[in-house]
Amino acid sequence: MKNTKLLFTLALGLLTALPSVAQEKKPNIIVVLTDDQGWADVGFNGATDIPTPNLDKLASQGVIFDNGYVSHPYCSPSRAGLLTGRYQARFGHDCNMPYKAENDDTVGTPLSEKMIPEALKERGYRTSAIGKWHLGDHSSLHPTQQGFDHWFGFAGGGMNYWGVPDGPIKTIVRNGKPVPQNELRYLTDDFTNEAIDFITKKDDKPFFMYLAYNAPHAPDHATQQYLENTKHIEYGGRSIYAAMVNAVDANVGRIDSTLVANGMKENTILVFLSDNGGRTEHADNRPYRGHKGMLFEGGIKVPFFITWPEKLKAGQHYEKPISSLDLFPTFLEAAGGDVTKETQLDGTTLLPYILDGKTETPHEKLFWRSVGGFEYAVRIGDYKLYKSSYKNKTLLFNLKSDPWERTDIADKHPEKIAELEKAYTAWDAKNLVPGWLDPHRENVLKEEKALQGMRKKAQGPTGK
Repeated sequence: MKNTKLLFTLALGLLTALPSVAQEKKPNIIVVLTDDQGWADVGFNGATDIPTPNLDKLASQGVIFDNGYVSHPYCSPSRAGLLTGRYQARFGHDCNMPYKAENDDTVGTPLSEKMIPEALKERGYRTSAIGKWHLGDHSSLHPTQQGFDHWFGFAGGGMNYWGVPDGPIKTIVRNGKPVPQNELRYLTDDFTNEAIDFITKKDDKPFFMYLAYNAPHAPDHATQQYLENTKHIEYGGRSIYAAMVNAVDANVGRIDSTLVANGMKENTILVFLSDNGGRTEHADNRPYRGHKGMLFEGGIKVPFFITWPEKLKAGQHYEKPISSLDLFPTFLEAAGGDVTKETQLDGTTLLPYILDGKTETPHEKLFWRSVGGFEYAVRIGDYKLYKSSYKNKTLLFNLKSDPWERTDIADKHPEKIAELEKAYTAWDAKNLVPGWLDPHRENVLKEEKALQGMRKKAQGPTGK
């Protein structure tokens, strides 16, 4: 009788504990990163021409960041910041890798930098990188050396969408081995197929997936399926670009359906963002000024949302500035880790703000640097300083009254210029010189010269 009573008591205790055990189950985490997508190239930020119903639905189910920034205005450095949770200038990675040849093991994010997957593996996660890497050409710097158990994608910065190999850094590989051409159709679809296979793999561990589509980066390739969905766009280049964005949307919808079908959606964190502002051709960064490569808002403010149905209330907009640097600490806290032990991080966990209603500002100061300070920007409160080599001057904007950066107020506020310059100098003192250089300097000056030449030509022969 006593044994029966004891067993009953133990069983009752176990049943009582089950809800708390379920509640403590670590969330799956997915980062969906697009490439060179403009602010207004999604419906949830106002796009009316590109169909993005799946992204819009997901955005409505979580928190849209109205002032979501990345840490750099172009590809490789931005990715380095996202995955390390650190300003990439801290380790000299504020340029793209040189393009002309495969680089050695000194060019890329060094192994000494801890990445998100490494921190999450310590918490019992299985990890996957799918898509574009662009953080080191050399095999010693590939995802499988940086905390990812599984990798399907390519190492370089850009690639055709049919998966046709073009040298070692533009070849689709699975865990280091080239994927046969006959297994590839259209990369946006192929990457999603691999993602679904990883999600549905029988494994008791939670997973972290970094799904970095190369869309809608050039070259402009799209299948008939996606072109059909943008045939209403009469501007040819925009129509193809829009089809590439629509392909991402359709495939994120497939991933969402997979999560639902496998009972995973409620406890999966899904973050969507672009790596930088929209490209110079066909993307739409309105209402913001500038584009990819610039430190105007159009180059560093991106479409950005997070969902976690089990925890986060749907239908939220968060207006205070946040950064892609914040993803590392946010994920680590969600996984039950101790963020305070990762003292190298420059980001901050967002959970107290979007989950617990903390009213303070996550970042009073944000910084950006390109090519070792060739260009830089600082945001403190509502004021933003931009040392622009495009314009060959230092600009100042009040983003509260002028979020579109139309009115330079530098001449009226020399004291504010001095304050922000001092803050930048103190921040930059902790950075390294770039470990390598890219053509950004030359491209910037060439682009600005062409712009001014076109404006001058428009005035006619008399220059009126």
